[in-house]
Amino acid sequence: MSAGMATDEVTDQIALIEMYRQETQKEAGLAAACSEALRKLHELLESEKPAQQLNGPDSGHPANIEAVTHQIQRVKNLASGAGQGNSRRAHFQQERSARPGGPRNQARNKGRRAMGRRSAR
Repeated sequence: MSAGMATDEVTDQIALIEMYRQETQKEAGLAAACSEALRKLHELLESEKPAQQLNGPDSGHPANIEAVTHQIQRVKNLASGAGQGNSRRAHFQQERSARPGGPRNQARNKGRRAMGRRSAR
């Protein structure tokens, strides 16, 4: 961080949000956990901006804002990585179905078949 170190209060709040995100991820999944963490981090960022304006640039608040912004970007990257697995699979399936001539093993309509024993003709 170029503006110094973030205050202990902000560092502790970021750590608490991260611990909560990890716990929520176990219960609700990565997407929900990241969404909740981003909401809390944005609230923290919004509370730091007025404090910087009131106390000036030498108060340590620029470092707080930089720390929170860095954590927001980290969680966004984590959240975007979660959806890539599904999008890769969907992209592969879309490519596969877009082949010339259609899919290789297309289901054929073979009509009705008799079940059980065959009858002698």
